Amino acid sequence: MKRTNISGSSPYEPIIGFSRAVRLGNHVHVSGTGPVGADDLDVAEQADQCLSLIATALKNAGSSIEHVYRTRMFLTHVEDWETVGRVHGKFFSTIRPAATMVVIKQLLNPHWRIEIEADAFIPE
Repeated sequence: MKRTNISGSSPYEPIIGFSRAVRLGNHVHVSGTGPVGADDLDVAEQADQCLSLIATALKNAGSSIEHVYRTRMFLTHVEDWETVGRVHGKFFSTIRPAATMVVIKQLLNPHWRIEIEADAFIPE
């Protein structure tokens, strides 16, 4: 199975040793994606930024947001679940991937309230 690493814009990729996404055959796994560039915005705008960055990574890997089958959302404030859920629904209301929301203590950037991972396929 062919593997392709998809780079993003994070300066930490070579330091930590990760890729924004990895394509394995016709599957794409997108790394945890924080709201880079939306650090000081509200959680809805941060979630939107995460999903927009994920959409770009998927496009660069040959897939699209319409082909996402799994998401994982990491929240730092439990009270944000409904707001984040609405943003997730804006992107996925008809696709309805398997989704998980987990509340954690803190993300790497203390301004971030959300980080999202996604898995998608590439239609044959």
